[in-house]
Amino acid sequence: MSITLKHIPERTVRPRNHGLTMVMDKGLSINQVQDMLNTCHPYIDMVKLGFGTAYVTPNLDEKLSFYKSNGIAVYFGGTLFEAFVYRGQFDDYVKAIEKYKMQYVEVSDGSIDMEHDEKLEYIRKLSKYATVISEVGSKDNSHIIPPYVWLRMMKAELEAGAWKVIAEARESGTSGIYMGSGEARDGLVEEILSEVKPEDVIWEAPLKIQQEYFINKLGCNVNLGNIAPNDVIPLETLRLGLRSDTFYNFLPEEMQRKKKK
Repeated sequence: MSITLKHIPERTVRPRNHGLTMVMDKGLSINQVQDMLNTCHPYIDMVKLGFGTAYVTPNLDEKLSFYKSNGIAVYFGGTLFEAFVYRGQFDDYVKAIEKYKMQYVEVSDGSIDMEHDEKLEYIRKLSKYATVISEVGSKDNSHIIPPYVWLRMMKAELEAGAWKVIAEARESGTSGIYMGSGEARDGLVEEILSEVKPEDVIWEAPLKIQQEYFINKLGCNVNLGNIAPNDVIPLETLRLGLRSDTFYNFLPEEMQRKKKK
C-alpha cells in the first residue's frame, strides 16, 4: 500500500505461525475463490472446507489445486474426519489425505462421542501424514465441558503432536467457547490462557463481536478461525485499529487520552 499511516500495529506476515486468519469455505465456486484471493490473498493463511462439504464438491481436485497454487493451505473440516471414523473407515480417510496430498488435517470430536485417549491416538497417527490441527469443544450446547477439562484436553493434544488447537464455536459462533448469545465465556478463555500459549490456539470467531473480543484481549496477531470470505478485509481493519471498534487500541497513550467521549 502506498499510503503511509502512523501508529499501525505490526502484523506478522505470511507464512505466519501466529496472527493466523483461517477462512471457512462452505461451497465457494472456483470463480468465487479467485475473486476472494484477488482481494484478500495477503490476509488468508488457511482455508477449511467446512464440515463435510469436501465430499459433495464436484470440482474438488480443481479447487484444491487452485488454493495450493496460490500458496493457501487448505484442509478438510473435522466433521468429515468424524464421519469416516464413526463408520469405521479411518484407513479410507488416510487414503483420501494421501490422494489429495493434504498438508493439514483436522482431528475433532465435536459431533461424536470419542474417548480422549482414542482422539490422541488419531492425532499421533495422522501426524505421520500431515500437520495436525485438533479441535476441542462440542457443537452441542447442552454438553457443557468444564474449563479445567478444556485445558487438560488442549495440553494433551498439543503434546500428542497437534500444531495448533482450535477452540470450537461452530460456524454460527453460538457454542463451545461462546454462549448461545455469541458472547465469549470469559472464564473459560482465561482458564485456557493460564497454561496454553495464545499462539497455539486458533479461536473460532465468525462474528464481529467475537473478533473484537479476542483482538482487544490478545492483540492484533491473535489466531482467528471460521472467518467468512466477505469478512476477511473487515477483520484485517479490526486487527489494525482501522475500525471504530478497535480504533484507539494501538495509539500512543497521549492520543488515547483524546478519545471521543
